[in-house]
Formats: sequence, C-alpha cells, structure tokens
Amino acid sequence: LPWYTYPSIRFLEERIQSDMTVFEYGSGNSTLWWSKRVDTVVSCEHDQKWYQRLSKKLPSNVDYKYCELEYGGSYGKIISSFNSEFDCIVIDGRDRVNCAKNSLGALKKTGVIIWDDGDRVNYQEGYSFLIENEFRRIEFWGLGPNSSSPWCTSVFYRNQNCLGI
Repeated sequence: LPWYTYPSIRFLEERIQSDMTVFEYGSGNSTLWWSKRVDTVVSCEHDQKWYQRLSKKLPSNVDYKYCELEYGGSYGKIISSFNSEFDCIVIDGRDRVNCAKNSLGALKKTGVIIWDDGDRVNYQEGYSFLIENEFRRIEFWGLGPNSSSPWCTSVFYRNQNCLGI
C-alpha cells in the first residue's frame, strides 16, 4: 500500500482508471501500487541509495528518474519537461512547495494533485498556490500503513476532473 491515509487510498481505489498516467515526487510502495493500477507512472526520487534499491523492483510501465535534491532546483523542476500529460501528480517527496508550483503545466485540464502530509503547516504556501489556481481541496484524515498517529492526505481538484469529484 502507498503510505497515504487509509481513507484516501480507499477513495482513490474507487476512482482511478487503468488508462491514467501518474507523475510522483517521492517513490516507494506508492510507485508499486500505482504501477498495478494505471498505464504509466513517472516517478522522481532524490535519494540515490533508495533509487538503486527500488529500481530493481519496478515493472516496465514505470519511468524512474533520479534527480539530486536541491531546494528550488532541478528536482522540483523535472516535471517542467512534460506538457499536459498527467491525470494525477503525487507530491510526496521533498521541496513540495516548488514541486507544486512547477506541476501545473504537466497536469491535464482534468488532472488532480494528491498531496500527502497535507496537514503540515510548512506546506501552506503550496496549498494556497493551488487554491489560487482554482483547485478545491478534499482532506482525508486518518491512519495509514506507516504510522499509528493520524495525518492528512489531500486531493486538489478542479470542477472537471478525472476522479469524478
């Protein structure tokens, strides 16, 4: 299971389609989970040891990218090379505010952004950026596979969206 809250996993399982494309910042169980449910996953990882370890487990529908972490640098901008390609963009890595700011051009008009740890106040600038760009937000609070304390996974969406919200 991805390390999102259980309520968000349930919500997504009922709505994602096999022909979708996903970009994710941060990789792991979520990469494996998405790869079994959608057509294509592009995943960006900043930790070289983790990248090398996980790359051995990934199926062929995952385009796995390593990018050194530099806040405000190439890690957050790697998505800029895509144009309106993704149904879902998952922000669960580092430099999340900059990742969000660089993601909108790569998102389809009906695309959504899934932001894990949506309860962290240090990401408020990113949440506000998305709201200012006509996204709405659903918060899924609860437990998840990696914690005994509740947290929030948020879905940011526009009126017309691929999840039918």
